[in-house]
Amino acid sequence: MIHSQLDIINKLGLHARAATKLASTAGRFGCTIRTGKQEPLVDAKSVMSLMLLAASKGSSLIFEFDGEDEQDAFDAISDLLADYFGEGE
Repeated sequence: MIHSQLDIINKLGLHARAATKLASTAGRFGCTIRTGKQEPLVDAKSVMSLMLLAASKGSSLIFEFDGEDEQDAFDAISDLLADYFGEGE
């Protein structure tokens, strides 16, 4: 299991488009991916669950990856967040 804390750095936070990109990226992997500001964590493959987090810019989210491809999933999601969800800022 990989347990990590990642920051939301894009200007609009985890809004609808960013949540969709995160869920889509998470959905490419077979491992379990959970996230949230605190326990209980939510399924990162669910757009609605991600939207309910209301994570604005500067929020720190806990991520847990558990399964065969957990390292690949961690790398992909870390890259997505570091790239501002492809929004440029």
